[in-house]
Amino acid sequence: MSYVNNNGAIIPADTYSIKAGNRAHLYGDGLFESIRVINGTVVNLDNHIKRLLGGMEALKMNIPSNFTSQLFETEISALLEKNEIDRGGFVRLSVDRRAGGKFLPLTNDVDYFIEARALPNNRYVLNEEGYKIDQYEDIKKSINQLSAFKTKNSLIYILAKLKAQEKGLDDLLIQNDKMGIIEGGSSNLFVISNGVLYTPGLDLGCLGGTMRMQIINLALENDIKVYECNIAPQNLLVADEVFLTNAISGIVWVGSYRTKQYSNDLSKKMVVHLNEKWNAE
Repeated sequence: MSYVNNNGAIIPADTYSIKAGNRAHLYGDGLFESIRVINGTVVNLDNHIKRLLGGMEALKMNIPSNFTSQLFETEISALLEKNEIDRGGFVRLSVDRRAGGKFLPLTNDVDYFIEARALPNNRYVLNEEGYKIDQYEDIKKSINQLSAFKTKNSLIYILAKLKAQEKGLDDLLIQNDKMGIIEGGSSNLFVISNGVLYTPGLDLGCLGGTMRMQIINLALENDIKVYECNIAPQNLLVADEVFLTNAISGIVWVGSYRTKQYSNDLSKKMVVHLNEKWNAE
């Protein structure tokens, strides 16, 4: 049997159902964080909570005084132990505005919900076969004060994933409303040319990924230059490597964009640095 944490109470996962009027269900009025577990412990939690609180502020939610990394580390650890996850795993932490009202809420107070499941690997593992990608043309992502946060309005990512599946591809790259390429369907984007890393800046509308920041910091620590800038289609066509990042997979190397083929030398090195950072086995 698996368990979840419903607002501080650990209960069997198969007994939980959301209440009528849940605003995340009705309006997408919520946020979430996907957090990696290594050696039975969540990694990079401080940055996840920092982004979560920033998103709550942007959504004008009341932030409880006890919403700290310490609180969620305690709550998550208890849930991991209950689910007997002592190696690799995945945690999803959700915060929703409490039920009440229609588009105008009756309250800005929140509830939280935590799920956890085991993963087969206790470390970040680079994909053996490179992703095949292209651009997502149907919908552009707006640049606004919510762009950097993981809100529960994820339809653009869902539709991009479905279109990629229709085209027989692994992913499609999402553009902002200024036609810059900013991210994948569930990931941030890095382009490597002549040993230099390039990634879209947060001002261009990409998700403020926790893994994105880890990769930037690890690159700088290892004397690899990083530039945050606009990425255009022609940049992909002359790049040496391209990889995607997210908190759960770590680094996913891209093998091809249209007819362009890529190597994965730096991608391999960055995965090693990432596993060293978190003592992954």
